[in-house]
Amino acid sequence: MKYALLVHQSQEQFDKRDNAAAMAAGRAYSEALQAAGVFVGGAGLESPQATTTVSIRDGKRQVHDGPYAETKEFLAGFGIIDVPDLDAALEWAARHPAAAFASVEVRPLLGSHFAVGGGKPS
Repeated sequence: MKYALLVHQSQEQFDKRDNAAAMAAGRAYSEALQAAGVFVGGAGLESPQATTTVSIRDGKRQVHDGPYAETKEFLAGFGIIDVPDLDAALEWAARHPAAAFASVEVRPLLGSHFAVGGGKPS
């Protein structure tokens, strides 16, 4: 079963993510996911200030720059893992370095397809 691990953190924590210790912890976590054979994909995200939101209202496209919602925490990154069950996904979420100072949301992917590479479902 595939799960999304969604990292929500404050701007203050986001601004600290480029320090050497945080980068080393992130690399070690990524290597552990890959060594266990559960890593499907993932990435950190740019700051919400780099966000562009698109919606369609009355048949017209609307584009808004910047964060859509004012919140204390925002989505800072995500990972997709393929594990046997929710308990295994929760174990991996608890091992995420950000879990010590932020929250890691665990959410099952809807459906059985996840496009990788050329857009073919896997």
